[in-house]
Amino acid sequence: MEEENGLSVWENHSGKIWLGLAIGTAIGLGLAYSRRPKSKWDVARRATKEISGKSAEFADAARDIVDRVKVIYEEGARIAEDAGELWARGRKLVGY
Repeated sequence: MEEENGLSVWENHSGKIWLGLAIGTAIGLGLAYSRRPKSKWDVARRATKEISGKSAEFADAARDIVDRVKVIYEEGARIAEDAGELWARGRKLVGY
C-alpha cells in the first residue's frame, strides 16, 4: 500500500469504514426489529390507530357514496315516472 504523509491508505479511510459499519449495523438492527413476530394485540392496536387516523376520510367517502346513491335514486324515480307516462300515451294511441 502507498504511504501518504506517514499514513497508509486504510488509515486515511478508517473513519469512512467505521461510518459504513455503523450505518450497516443500524440498518440490520432496524430490519430485524421490524420483522420480529408481533402479537395479535400489537396488530390490533396498529389497525385501530390507522383506522382512527383515517376516520375523517371514511366519513367523507361515506357522504360521497350516500350523495351518489341519492342522485341515482332520484334519476331512477324520474325515469320510472317517464316510462309510466310513455306507457299510458302508447296505450291511448293504440286504443286500450
